[in-house]
Formats: sequence, structure tokens, C-alpha cells
Amino acid sequence: MLIIITTYTATIKHSLAVLIGAVAGFGLYHASFGFTSAWRRVLTENRGAGLRAQFLLVILISMFSFPLIAYGDLLGLSVGGAVAPISFGMVFGAFLFGIGMQFGGGCGSGTLFTIGGGSTRMVITLTAFIMGSLLGTLHLPWWRAMPKISGWSLIDNFGPFGAFIILTIILIIIGCYTIYREKLAHGVLEQSKSSASLLSGPWSPIAGVIALAFVGIATFIVLGRPWGITSAFSLWGAKAAIIMGVDVASWPYWSERTALLNRSIFKDTTTVMNFAIIGGAMAASGLANKYQPIWRLNKRQIITALIGGLLMGYGARLAYGCNIGAYLGGLVSGSLHGWVWMIAAFIGSATGIKFLSKITF
Repeated sequence: MLIIITTYTATIKHSLAVLIGAVAGFGLYHASFGFTSAWRRVLTENRGAGLRAQFLLVILISMFSFPLIAYGDLLGLSVGGAVAPISFGMVFGAFLFGIGMQFGGGCGSGTLFTIGGGSTRMVITLTAFIMGSLLGTLHLPWWRAMPKISGWSLIDNFGPFGAFIILTIILIIIGCYTIYREKLAHGVLEQSKSSASLLSGPWSPIAGVIALAFVGIATFIVLGRPWGITSAFSLWGAKAAIIMGVDVASWPYWSERTALLNRSIFKDTTTVMNFAIIGGAMAASGLANKYQPIWRLNKRQIITALIGGLLMGYGARLAYGCNIGAYLGGLVSGSLHGWVWMIAAFIGSATGIKFLSKITF
């Protein structure tokens, strides 16, 4: 009887994970909610609307996630935050990821929803992302052996309410600074687009934030953890390597995760959410009559996609995840590593933009 109940519960969780992922893909596509483009516009144009939308997303999710992490057990929910140590490897990984974001033209979530929207270039980015993630698991024990600072949580130190107030104040201050810079550079703030249609889009940034806030909160409630993406890429790479005869199970990282290797990838909730993101974005692009894959790519597009994907994959494994799992997941968990990830990846993005401006191939 216990086995039947456990299996039934797991099936429900997987089904809900698919639904949540589909909402994410639908919202990401219709709102064109990109972490990469938002950071690039701050760095190159002093336009901060995209970054402020990210901050609003963090605030909305944290409003629910902080109390859930602190008191979820009182509601019968097993909820845990993503609080990770800070080390040179983690900082370097986030820096690499930031460079890769700009080379690849997308991040973890961006790669998935643009593939669903018909981007053939992002298929190359994702393939390289998976390869980089697998390579990262091979080297990860060496990186993790470096000296580190233990994870630090706002929630543990100030309680959920105090942590939320501190987080919100910091984000508002940074947001106000981007407004000041934008007005200084352009005189006025850029006007946001309004939503046109719920099904065929496009959506306003606020509509996108609301949809993704639902995704973030629902993931905490259903899966008991923050929304994540890139751990599935490592698993996909490991599965592919095994098919090609590589003894991945002997690697220290995977020797502790043999259960993952021995079962179907469809048993992994992150995997099914990722596939659902692609499917949700594909549905959104179809409803918008914009699903038109471009099959011809020039050399620059292919090379930068490969470099970007490899850097993001490798960097994400070192840095406990990508823009979703480490940056968003860290901040909505009250973890200091989320802030460190953001700073390192932002510097990496600036570096990537500078490199890209000098590449002539």
C-alpha cells in the first residue's frame, strides 16, 4: 500500500511539474522574458526595465518562498531553499556563465524557450550546453575541494519577514539606481509594451513576471525546492555518454548519483519541466503564428553558439546552477550565494560583450 501511495504521489508531482513547465515556456515566450538581453541592455544602453522586471519577480516569489522555507513544515510541506557555499570555483563558474550568456544569446531558460519558438541556433547552444555540463561534472570534485565559505541565509539570520524586508530594500535601491542611470542617459524611461492577447501575445513585462512568479511559487509548493534547469542538462549528457560507452558511473560526481543514471530521464522532475518549457513556448509561438525555424546559419552564429553553450554548461555546474537555479533560486532562498552569483555573472556578461565586439569571424 505504501508503495502504491508513493508512486501515485510521484505521478501527481510529475504531472504538475509538466503543467508548471508549460506555463513557464508559454510566459517566457509571450513576454520575451530574457535574462541575457536584460543584462546586455543595462550594460550597453543603460536601459534597466528588464533588470527591474527580474527584481520584481524575485520580490513576488520571495513573498511566498521565505515563509514556506521557514514554516512549511507547519503546513505539512517539505520545503527547502537553495543555500550554497561560496568558493573560487563557484565565482569563476558564474563568471564563465555570464560570458557564455552573451556568446550564446540566451541563458538556461532562454535557451529552452527560444528552441520552442523555433530557434535552430539555440539547438546548437543547448547541445554545447549539455556537453559543457557533463565536462563540469567530471572536474567538479577538484573545484569543490577548494577552500570555501559556508552557505549563509538571510532567513536563518533574520527570519522570513526580516529577510524579505532586507531583500526588498536592496533590490529597490538597485532598481532606483538603474532608473537614475536610464533617465540620465535618455531623459525618460523606456515605455513598456502592453499585453495584446492572452493566447497569441505579446504580453507585457508585468504579465510575464506574474506568470513566472506563479512558476517559482508553484515549484516550491509542488517540488519543495526552487525552480532549476541545468541539473537536467548534466543528466542528459551523462546518459548520452553512457550510450557511447563512457564509464560515467565511475566519476565521483555520478558515483553518488547512480540512481539517476539507472532510471529513465523522464523520472527526473527537472527534465520533464524543461521539456514542458519547450512545449509551452512552441504552443505560444504557434498561437502567435511565429513558429518559423531558420535553417541557414553563418559561421559566426554557429561558433558563438558553441562557445556560449560550452561556457554556460561548464560554468553552471561549478556555480550551483544558472540564472534560474543559482541567481533566481539563490535570491528567493535568501542565500548569499545568489548575490555573489549575480555580481560574478554580471561581470562575465560585460566581459562577453566586450569580446564579442572584437570578434570578426
